[in-house]
Amino acid sequence: MSDKFDADAEWLEADGYGGFASGTVGGERTRCYHALLLSATTPPTGRYVLVNGLEVWLEIAEGKVALSTQRYVPDVVYPDGVSRLRAFERAPWPRWRFAISETEAVDFELLVAKESRETVLRWRKVPLNSEFSELGKGTTAAAPDLTLKVRLLMSGRDYHGLHHQNPVFDFGFRNEGEGNVGWHPYGGLPSVAALTNGRYEHAPEWFQQFFYRAEQARGLDDSEDLASPGVFSFDLGNNDAVMILRTGDGLDDDAVIRAATLAQRERQRRGAFGSDLERSADTYLVARASDQTLLAGFPWFTDWGRDTFIAMRGLMLATGRFAEAEAILLGWATVVSEGMIPNRFPDDDGTPEYNSVDASLWFVIAVHDYLETGHATPGTRAQLQHAVGAILEGYARGTRFGIAADTDGLIRAGVSGVQLTWMDAKVGDWVVTPRIGKPVEIQALWVNALRIAGAWTQDWRMLEHRANNAFRERFVDPAGGGLFDVVDADHEAGKIDRSIRPNQIFAIGGLPFALLEQEAALRVVAQVEAELLTPLGLRSLSPRDASYTGRYEGDRVRRDGAYHQGTVWPWLSGAFVQAWLRVHGSTPASRDEAVTRFLAPLRAHLRTAGLGHVSEIADGDAPNTPRGAPFQAWSLGEMIRIEKMLAA
Repeated sequence: MSDKFDADAEWLEADGYGGFASGTVGGERTRCYHALLLSATTPPTGRYVLVNGLEVWLEIAEGKVALSTQRYVPDVVYPDGVSRLRAFERAPWPRWRFAISETEAVDFELLVAKESRETVLRWRKVPLNSEFSELGKGTTAAAPDLTLKVRLLMSGRDYHGLHHQNPVFDFGFRNEGEGNVGWHPYGGLPSVAALTNGRYEHAPEWFQQFFYRAEQARGLDDSEDLASPGVFSFDLGNNDAVMILRTGDGLDDDAVIRAATLAQRERQRRGAFGSDLERSADTYLVARASDQTLLAGFPWFTDWGRDTFIAMRGLMLATGRFAEAEAILLGWATVVSEGMIPNRFPDDDGTPEYNSVDASLWFVIAVHDYLETGHATPGTRAQLQHAVGAILEGYARGTRFGIAADTDGLIRAGVSGVQLTWMDAKVGDWVVTPRIGKPVEIQALWVNALRIAGAWTQDWRMLEHRANNAFRERFVDPAGGGLFDVVDADHEAGKIDRSIRPNQIFAIGGLPFALLEQEAALRVVAQVEAELLTPLGLRSLSPRDASYTGRYEGDRVRRDGAYHQGTVWPWLSGAFVQAWLRVHGSTPASRDEAVTRFLAPLRAHLRTAGLGHVSEIADGDAPNTPRGAPFQAWSLGEMIRIEKMLAA
């Protein structure tokens, strides 16, 4: 393959409303989330898979030539179009080349047009060794007797679920022209339309027991059945084959002209971004009602408060998208309740969940960074400062889940059975890392928030001074050189959690103001570097700890048990690199060293799991295999921040 991508590496095309198309380079659907038409009915939630994939083949004089790849239970690959795959390119959108002879090939490309939420597909016959040509440009190489056949593989199910053969699926279709067809398989879900330049023959068929390897690896249900209403035929010997998939009614437009128009507009939109990372950053910006928000990741996350404010600093502010950042911050400012920002809006658009001690404080950090850009109007500044004041007042006097400023000025938090910090794995009633008491990063965030607000009003300066002094007195471990992870653990005065975790790094880097300087700061960075640093980020627990789990795998209980017990988190790289520069000096020599040691592995990672993106997590043990969501907002956002830091 031209770009040397792993066949299991994943591509993503988002529609800006929570829907998306995604899959693997090799064409096999390895996840239940891989689909060509996945739509958000209540953006960005209410996601349903409508068109899962394609069965594609050529009919030539010698017989059938498969261009698609499927895997069936128990582990049977048929057909194996991937064996003909000779090249793949990710930009400006995914493009594949399949060899059909020693000199000829078929190119396939796919894009999701943000302006219309349509998935555009095109096949073209080309010389095997020619350059890729972009959709809407050029013509196919003429060849007689070359017919392309395409079957849609359809469901109509929640994107977290699986689909099985049933008598309710409605194979009925409506003709809207020779190659324009519509279906409405399930009442209550969106209908599907295909606009093509081919011919449609109705031939209903069930395809049974597709096997999803990635779901099996996660200990989840891993097989499903898909329905195929009929077959599209295209004269590929004389024309490009074009198909446009959309929800709702079909269109009267010419498929070829519409595809070219959508491609041209999308090419211009994507070309306006300054870099590949900025184009990737745009993926996470989506609509919510009349506003915008950031999704925490793909394929299974929605918008989370904590993730939004951390990711925004890189995805929005570092890329100059100040208007969008302002709109998002103002939107979240309206949902402050008892001094708290919600951490999550459920998929079903239910009641926001106020179950985080740090999301509100990260909001303050994001507000500070946005206001520092100088783009806020006086009215916006006043609204955001008012929200920050409400948060600090709520924390100072006390709010949900025992969150309150203690007599030493530090924040205590936590009740049994509730996960409040970013280390929030919970299985049933089991909170894996409860961290009740005074967690170290919460104090770093709190002191930073007090100092930020103290620049606007003197009301918070005395409390900041008290909290900062208490932090230096209580968190420095005289024996280990780093910082304690939690003091007054379980709300017991003087009880200390000495676990070596990455949370301590936020006392030095990752936030506007460091709480420690000189030797104390150097010892923290040295400990984190020695015990926790990997090429893809920081481990969540030292390997020397008895609770360390080096591999994130197995069923949900095993995976959630490992989530914060050694698993690597790439988003922590931003805080570490900033801390490392603060203690080693941001000189040209140190920045060059940081590029080689810390940034280069992340750049290489962009070409592996989620192409052009940074994964959610990785194994703590070498070779630090990427795990979790392959497209994670705060991971990419912090990488962008690192790029900016090291380019300074």
